[in-house]
Amino acid sequence: MEYMYSALLLHSAGKQVTEENLKKVVEAAGEQPNEAKIKALVAALEGVNIDEELKKASAPVAVAAAPVSAGEVKKEEKPTEEDTAQKAAEAAAGLSSLFG
Repeated sequence: MEYMYSALLLHSAGKQVTEENLKKVVEAAGEQPNEAKIKALVAALEGVNIDEELKKASAPVAVAAAPVSAGEVKKEEKPTEEDTAQKAAEAAAGLSSLFG
């Protein structure tokens, strides 16, 4: 994850996301850079418009929900003692079948 953050830091600073620049950022953070991860990230970001991807990621997501009027507020139903006892009995029956 630190490699992706490094790439975003470089991008926001207006620097190119290169292997050398990523290595410098990771070292400046006090970590030992992993050459394979750096190469993989640079290759994965090749040709990617980071600004466009950030816009897509931060775009609000439309949620389809039915409108609720003030009179339609639904109260949560609490389970009754009968429901609880029945569920406990079903669970016990299921467990007893394990032991024959």
